[in-house]
Amino acid sequence: MKEWKNNIRKVEPYVPGEQPKEQNIIKLNTNENPYPPAPAVCEALKRLDPGRLRLYPDPACGLLVNSLAAYHGLEPGQIFVGVGSDDVLAMAFMTFFNSEKPVLFPDITYSFYRVWADLLRIPFETPALDEDFRLRAEDYYRENGGVVFPNPNAPTGIAVTLDFIRDILDHNQDAVVIVDEAYIDFGGETALPLLKEYENLLVVRTYSKSRSMAGMRIGYAMGNPELIRALNDVKYSYNSYTMDQTALELGAASLAEEDYFCQVIGKITATRERAAKRLAELGFQCLDSSANFLFAAHPGYDGGKLFQYLRSKGIYVRYFDSPRIFEYLRMTIGRDEEMERLYQALEGAAYENL
Repeated sequence: MKEWKNNIRKVEPYVPGEQPKEQNIIKLNTNENPYPPAPAVCEALKRLDPGRLRLYPDPACGLLVNSLAAYHGLEPGQIFVGVGSDDVLAMAFMTFFNSEKPVLFPDITYSFYRVWADLLRIPFETPALDEDFRLRAEDYYRENGGVVFPNPNAPTGIAVTLDFIRDILDHNQDAVVIVDEAYIDFGGETALPLLKEYENLLVVRTYSKSRSMAGMRIGYAMGNPELIRALNDVKYSYNSYTMDQTALELGAASLAEEDYFCQVIGKITATRERAAKRLAELGFQCLDSSANFLFAAHPGYDGGKLFQYLRSKGIYVRYFDSPRIFEYLRMTIGRDEEMERLYQALEGAAYENL
């Protein structure tokens, strides 16, 4: 082996959901929003001056930071923005998880946490969810170098209460606690009210789900100014121009149409409840979801084979070939007509040799 090959950093990468190129695919595999962004976003896009693209964007991201601060009733110094919540979370791992003590996150959760920990050589432990796939607060009472978990969790969709989060914070006052709220707009209680009480709390959100802007890559974190300053120090040491001008302007525009935002959330959550009922009628066992997806298994089917069957019918869902969840499929909530095609395909599965 060539000597230089010994110096290559080897990691097991995160595997994103497929982005199929074929037409007429029912795409229920990456938790994208099935509805378009707010009309104000489209209008802002039309107003963009291409001539400005020759200039670097504002490294402080002032337009978006100030808009988010006003929207959430916070100070601009409490907001950090990045290229999707993945970028924000990666920056947070680099910034806050530098202890020799292990970072704690659930065994079944967003799989990127493990990838970042491996990449950055951060020790970690993964307390197991209970038999009902719920987090146990007492598992996070132990000494650690930080805590991170989604609320609602992914891929299960199960949310924890504000009292649960407060309990975690009360037992971890010497470490940063990150609550990943990628799906909070679809259900559950946000941890934002706790920012006034806990200086070690960081709340992370994304535009990719509820704001229909996954292709724009906008994420942000909220916390006390000391945490945000530390994040910016790492950002400016890594890439000072993380957000492009288009993302800054469209991200700010999205916040101006609350009525549209609430209407879209209402459509998705109503479809989710109907979908849970339909799947139950088809014999599926669905976990209680507060997200824009359902996590379901059927006792009569092999999860992997059912995944491949749906794929053959032009319906993409997500399958995780992992311990404890290999019989489950994660199904994004699409438009009603897309969900009808899913139900029809699942009804047809009874006639296949799966």
